[in-house]
Amino acid sequence: MTQVQDLKYRQWFRGADVDGDGVITRQDVRMMGERYIAARGAAPDSATARRLTDGLDAFWTGVIEPMDRDGDGKVDLREMTEGFRTALADPSRYPQQVGPVADCYFDLIDLDGDDRVDQAEFQQIFGLAGNVSPEDSAAVFAALDLDGSGGLDRAEFHRALAEFFYGDDPDDPATHLFGRFTG
Repeated sequence: MTQVQDLKYRQWFRGADVDGDGVITRQDVRMMGERYIAARGAAPDSATARRLTDGLDAFWTGVIEPMDRDGDGKVDLREMTEGFRTALADPSRYPQQVGPVADCYFDLIDLDGDDRVDQAEFQQIFGLAGNVSPEDSAAVFAALDLDGSGGLDRAEFHRALAEFFYGDDPDDPATHLFGRFTG
């Protein structure tokens, strides 16, 4: 794992530790989904909310839970960093590991259903995800909008998440999806 990946994963960990107790649990992962669903005003029993909940459960079971080396039901920063180093080593696995959850988030973020995420939608969700400031969120969004359309289509969204979780380019705007850091 590169230093850039280590810094990105620390940022992600801060957002995923929803209750702020220094560990990620299945409850944190569920609460992460619940806060997105609530922020978007989606019904908890809607198809998108159920897909997101199911996707996050699969993400917990397939990616996060196996990082729990001591079996206490909690993943601390060390366990998560070591786990990401192993679990997210192969970018070709993105479609199985991150892709389904990313699709759910895309659908949830795209409140108006136009199959693109505009800047306001992007800022709301990433402000929740990692306490990203509106200024940083706007700058990242503008850089990720590769075609200059004013919105991220599904392909641009997936490219950004793949770069965040698997890439190590400190200059790529996706590096700062979950908050800016200096490295």
